Amino acid sequence: MLNAAIYARKSTDQAGFAEEQKSVARQIEHARAYAKRKGWGVLDDAVFVDDGISGAEFANRPGFLRLMNALKPRPAFNVLIMSEESRLGREAIETAYALKQMITSGVRVFFYLEDRERTFDSPTDKLLMSVTAFADELEREKARQRTYDAMARKARAGHVVGGRTFGYDNVDVIGSSGSRSHVVYEINQAEAAVVRRIFTMAAAGDGLKTITKQLNADGADAPRPQQGRVRAWAPSSVREILHREMYRGRRVWNKSRKRNSWGQKHQTDRPQGEWLTVECEPLRIIPDAQWEAVHHRLSARREAYARWQRGEAHGAPNGKGVRAHYFLTGFGRCASCGGSIQAVSRSSTKSGRTFQYCCSTYWNRGASICSNGRPVSMPRADTAVHDLLKANVLKPDMIGRVVGRAIEILSAGDGHQASQRRAIETRIERVATELINLSDAAANGGAVPAILAALSRRDVERRELVEQLASLERGHHAPLPPAATMRRQLRQLLDDWSGLMSGDVANARPVLSTLLAGHRIDFEPNTEGGYELVVPLSLEGMLRTIVPQLPRLQDEVASPTGFEPVF
Repeated sequence: MLNAAIYARKSTDQAGFAEEQKSVARQIEHARAYAKRKGWGVLDDAVFVDDGISGAEFANRPGFLRLMNALKPRPAFNVLIMSEESRLGREAIETAYALKQMITSGVRVFFYLEDRERTFDSPTDKLLMSVTAFADELEREKARQRTYDAMARKARAGHVVGGRTFGYDNVDVIGSSGSRSHVVYEINQAEAAVVRRIFTMAAAGDGLKTITKQLNADGADAPRPQQGRVRAWAPSSVREILHREMYRGRRVWNKSRKRNSWGQKHQTDRPQGEWLTVECEPLRIIPDAQWEAVHHRLSARREAYARWQRGEAHGAPNGKGVRAHYFLTGFGRCASCGGSIQAVSRSSTKSGRTFQYCCSTYWNRGASICSNGRPVSMPRADTAVHDLLKANVLKPDMIGRVVGRAIEILSAGDGHQASQRRAIETRIERVATELINLSDAAANGGAVPAILAALSRRDVERRELVEQLASLERGHHAPLPPAATMRRQLRQLLDDWSGLMSGDVANARPVLSTLLAGHRIDFEPNTEGGYELVVPLSLEGMLRTIVPQLPRLQDEVASPTGFEPVF
């Protein structure tokens, strides 16, 4: 008996239906029945589902990714069942490539609606695949246009288009049939009071941080946060409130595009000429006079900052001096809340201006969001990390370990590169054969658009593969220099780094970035009122500095046991 897997997908969530009535549930039920008729057994862990995800999305589709990962090194199932080809995807190139991976891995693909198997055994099969994928993609484009037209009609009529907006409730309007006709906005008086308070404070001259901290301290209602974040105000959300024109009775729709031409999620701004503006006076929360007063202040601040950037004014726009670089900013993280560590300065009549590090969440959003308001002296923290690196990393006894590891990894990488080369050469041969077959089909059956499109795609793929092969050849590393030479080079590198670490911040920060290799320094408050700094270091940065052709390492390789210190 053959083992079968099932893949089911639908694009949008169907609210208001029981689980067994949803299309994904129906697809699975029908696929199981199809497998039973064929005498196949469906594996319990081989039912892959994507619910509410577009068929043009491939990189961020969990069920699809699990399915593709299950093909390696050897699939546990012999057959994959879907309702139709469009369930796998509605983007012609990606769908064809995914089907090719399945079939070449030994999995047979069946569509139960047509009781048909997808094969690539002949040029005709491949042509049919191209035509079907083209039709699916065309249907996706038509659906996108229908959705756009429907949303535009709703926006012009003043109906809700999208999600919820702070300051308003989404209210269902019941039609004559007794079901929901559409959704409209209605002012939420409690949230509208917060919006008015923000504009009042901004008009009085309060900055974004001041408004944020006051709102959080008072426990004011806040917009719904992104998943995993605390529900509280941030300077960015206050700024968004101050620039949302809906509060002045004017709705602007279609300002951005959610997906790119491939159908993948990629937010981009639309030209202003494509925006749709609708007056909605009943939804006004802020009078025009207050709106203009606030935006006059915001414009004045932007101009003051622009003058300072051009060197036409001394000091920062708020009268405080600015230092462009600090040693640990961008590398530190508050262990209490996970927020970044930022640099702040304070003025004192005794000691002048002092610089410190503190939690950015506490500083920007207030103690009600993160209680870690403990500052740490910037010179003290910088010196601690300097001394740590000099004592434990930038020293001669690291040389032997780094050089030995570089030789070991590059020697192992030779076999991997040869395997990559063979795989690309094999694929080039297959694409060349497909080009010949498609050319013959065009000559015998006429240059129909589907065949011409397939020819174009295969030719592009062939050129890309040739470039990949050339790139692989260019990236092939030269023979390693003698170990003594590498040790001498690394010793010189460490000497240079040690000098940089005792010099200016601009030169020292790249050294720290190399040694951290993407990790963050945790600032953990201790019981004595100070901090313990947890500094994770990585071997990969040092290896890549002396051996640029080093392949990308996995974490377990980059930080072998006994090397990655945490201080």
